[in-house]
Amino acid sequence: MDKRNALRAGAVTAAATLMMLIPSAAMALTRDDGDDPGPGLSVAQTLGLYVGIPLALFAIIAGLVMLLTKDKSKAAKK
Repeated sequence: MDKRNALRAGAVTAAATLMMLIPSAAMALTRDDGDDPGPGLSVAQTLGLYVGIPLALFAIIAGLVMLLTKDKSKAAKK
């Protein structure tokens, strides 16, 4: 009986996922009123925006954490 319920749950989940994905792809082809897309990004701009900036922010935050906890760790060891 458990296998039957699991199979039913999997089928319902797969069907619900497909129903959500299919209309969104079809709607992407039609433009909305007032839709005014800007110029596309180059590869360098895309990499800088989605890879470079997050890495830089991570490095800055990690550096600040290391600097601010450096003195406390030395004082705790003594």
